[in-house]
Amino acid sequence: MAMTPRERVLAALRKEKLDRPPVAVFTQSATIGQMEALGVFWPDAHSNPKAMAKLGAGQADVLGFEAVRAPFCLTAEAEFLGCTVDPGKQDRTPMIKKHPFKFDPMMGEYDEPNIMDPEKFLKGGRPAAVLEGVRLLKEQKGKDYVVIAGNTGPFTLAGHLVSTENLVFGIMMAPEEVLKWLKAVTPVCKAYTQALSDAGADVIQMSEPSSSTDLLSPDMFDEYSGSFVKDSLACVKDAFSILHICGNTTPILSNMIATGVSGLSIEEKVDPKEGVKKVNKKAALIGNIGVVNPLLQGTPEDCYRHGRIVKEAGFDVVAPGCGLSALISNDNLKALVKAVMDD
Repeated sequence: MAMTPRERVLAALRKEKLDRPPVAVFTQSATIGQMEALGVFWPDAHSNPKAMAKLGAGQADVLGFEAVRAPFCLTAEAEFLGCTVDPGKQDRTPMIKKHPFKFDPMMGEYDEPNIMDPEKFLKGGRPAAVLEGVRLLKEQKGKDYVVIAGNTGPFTLAGHLVSTENLVFGIMMAPEEVLKWLKAVTPVCKAYTQALSDAGADVIQMSEPSSSTDLLSPDMFDEYSGSFVKDSLACVKDAFSILHICGNTTPILSNMIATGVSGLSIEEKVDPKEGVKKVNKKAALIGNIGVVNPLLQGTPEDCYRHGRIVKEAGFDVVAPGCGLSALISNDNLKALVKAVMDD
């Protein structure tokens, strides 16, 4: 008997034997094609729980992927903690425009990290809207599909509050100030992670793009990112924990596994076969179809071919390697789905 989408994704995350790997979007999943098909649009769906749940189900309802997922950006936490955020447009996610705290390694000037109490954080702003959106998604789709909820990792969130560039400079010039901020934001990240699980998410997918090897050298990862991911994500109860980091994560795959998370979401900059070999079933491996090439710029034939490569390499879940551009066509995404579902 064939597995249902929910059964298949859960089995994949447990690294169990499968009839075939599932195909799902674990990172940002919305596109204009889905918005037009469903009649819900950004930026409304970033803060309206009903619209969020409807669009979050779009990857399954419109395109045939095997999971559902919300929200659609990495600014909800930062905005409620004081960042100025451009809400974006139908084809563009929200963006951080202004950091609320001073953190200047060149001048030696640092604000104290007076961060909102985690209990208060969960009750207001867009984080509360996301929690309600996840509850609705679970109620409406949770019987048939795994519900994935996304949030922001401690290093990335701290960078949103004080500027990522300054935070990275601070590692070399004032590491104690960097650690002070990471210790301050981690309780919020941890509380939000658990609240998403309590709201009904089967999977918490934490994004830590600022921990990429483009910004942090591998020997910095454990102290400034990995230890805080372990404290805020890996310990979640009643949900799988998936860590996503952008860029070429080949040098830090073992470090990512050492955080204790259930799975890793990685980009196409990691060779598929090498990634499978290095991870070696120590965590579920999710990815790593390029979101620019082939998904945005390629043809359906390109997307089909890349899907077959990643499937045959042995990924536990075949998925886009990072968040989708809203401009990716339905045809390209459906070709990826077909590539995985074909015998």
